Amino acid sequence: MIKNILLILLVTLGIKAIAQLHAGPMLGHVTHTTASVWVANKPNQNSMLYYWPRDRAQLAKPISNITNNNYTFSTQQFEIPGLQPATTYDYQVIPAKPNAPKTKTVTGSFTTLPNWAYRTAVPNVTFITGSCAYINDTATDRVYTDMTKLNKLGTPYGGNLAIFETMANTPANAMLWLGDNWYTREVDYSSAYGLNYRPYKERATPQLQNLLKAMPNYAIWDDHDFGPNDVNKSYIYCNESREAFKRFWANPSYGDGTKGIYTKLTIGDIDFFMLDDRTWRSADNMRDSLNGQPNTNKKMLGDQQIEWLENALLQSNANFKIIVTGSQTLNPVSPYDCWQAFPAEFARFNQFITEEKIRGLLFLTGDRHHTEVIKLPRENTYPLYDITVSPLTSATHKFSGAEKNNPYRVVGVDEKQNFGKATVTGPLNNRKLTIEFIGITGEKLGEFSVLSSELR
Repeated sequence: MIKNILLILLVTLGIKAIAQLHAGPMLGHVTHTTASVWVANKPNQNSMLYYWPRDRAQLAKPISNITNNNYTFSTQQFEIPGLQPATTYDYQVIPAKPNAPKTKTVTGSFTTLPNWAYRTAVPNVTFITGSCAYINDTATDRVYTDMTKLNKLGTPYGGNLAIFETMANTPANAMLWLGDNWYTREVDYSSAYGLNYRPYKERATPQLQNLLKAMPNYAIWDDHDFGPNDVNKSYIYCNESREAFKRFWANPSYGDGTKGIYTKLTIGDIDFFMLDDRTWRSADNMRDSLNGQPNTNKKMLGDQQIEWLENALLQSNANFKIIVTGSQTLNPVSPYDCWQAFPAEFARFNQFITEEKIRGLLFLTGDRHHTEVIKLPRENTYPLYDITVSPLTSATHKFSGAEKNNPYRVVGVDEKQNFGKATVTGPLNNRKLTIEFIGITGEKLGEFSVLSSELR
């Protein structure tokens, strides 16, 4: 009887979207037995969620939620426990108050991870990825390209938003946002209010909605969604920026619980080490060396995070260990903020992975407004690869200067919006990772592949 009443309630409430829903739903972290669903409400509104196994709506259950109100920016994260592995669930977001106005259907689904280890063959894995998502806003965008010629209007910095729909229609196990996921403007990064305003506004972009709920979304940040351009640990709103990041994403964890946003997630036989390249970062223009020696005070990741990363890598048995950062890591000729420009910290990490014989290591990065794969040879061991994917919608970059014919580049895509689609297939003892670089309408722009046996 109660189940029938619940089913009738869902139907009579229309299984309709709620007027107070500002953005979402967005699917967050999904495991074998749990799932996270995020929504943003309109001011002074609230939502609730029902979920049930596919085709079994009579088993629908309500779920409590975590509400995070900040100024007028209300977000909710629903944590759904007690699920079955490898099972598809549907969910419905409805008004917290039955008499709230309802306008259209809001629904979504997710599939929990399979419990394959020591039981079945390793599953194929697909994930999509990208960085630099600038969305034009005429109220705050820069208008002039040259302040000495104020009558010369600039070209809008943001590009074609249709790429988000192409991504939403690409079947995948997860979307990894590689930083600059929104761009704070001058009016944003001078206050905690502004740091919340920008993602709250942009998260409601219509072209984003299908992508947000199509698959689990995970994120790191880089400078523009942390604060000002090229910002470092001196940023006075570092803590407020971290709170805004937590408010608008649903990652597994955030740093040590009090500082930073680094985390780790596992999909199939891939471990992703999602790093924070801003909280502990020294200024980019701090000198690389002092008295002919690497400057040990210049750090990108910081001692705390490096120690965590080293221990996490030693713990990992994954075939592919993918280190995810907002800044490039390996490019020796980069004129911008690459990890190589922090030579003492970079050398420490290289020594660690060499001495500890860490297998299967790859880097996945963003920031550069072009896409490329950098190969860095190492003596007596396998080469390192840095896969940079950028931009999603920001202005594009053309290879030039020392990078025009970069001898370390094995694949390159410039002057085109794009995202990456990576697939991992094959037997457990020799997996193959292939990443395709895909344009706005789904056209293939480039490809790179590597075997796990080549990373030993």
